Amino acid sequence: MKKRLILAATIVAISTNTYAHTVGDITVPESIIAHEQSLQFNGAGIRSKFFMDLYVGSLFTSAQTELAAPIINGEIPAAIRLNITSGMITAEKLTDALNDGFNNATNGDTSAIDNSIERFVAATFAEAISEGDQFTLVSVPGEGVYSYKNDQQLTFIKDEAFRQALMAIWLGDKPTDKQLKKEMLKG
Repeated sequence: MKKRLILAATIVAISTNTYAHTVGDITVPESIIAHEQSLQFNGAGIRSKFFMDLYVGSLFTSAQTELAAPIINGEIPAAIRLNITSGMITAEKLTDALNDGFNNATNGDTSAIDNSIERFVAATFAEAISEGDQFTLVSVPGEGVYSYKNDQQLTFIKDEAFRQALMAIWLGDKPTDKQLKKEMLKG
């Protein structure tokens, strides 16, 4: 219990230090504190579909990089933050998009991580999503992924294969949005 309270106090804080980047109408911080690590802004872009801006995706890393492999392979801690900019995004639509992303990230075979995907989706997208919501997905190499909505921890998925696939949704060979990947990896 004490460990959980310390962890919660540390993380209440997916805290932000200084704000240095504006992407669309979203101000993205220069750094965040996530899972007891200071992560620096690496890059950010807008996820658009059918000429509509859906969210600002930003990447924070422990070491600046223009390469996806160190993040996906677990060489460096990272966090992907999604700032929802459209009221058109629903939990169902985001779940469908993530499932498509997991299929792309695993070459169509999610069987090894199906249980983790199910737990992640159930915990992370259980409530309605509104414009202005912020999701932060903290990748802890060798451990798994912590998910937050509006700075409140929702779940921890202890599954390295899941962690890799989740990061690959945005940063892999078949990313959800190639331009967003490029912007996130500006280093």
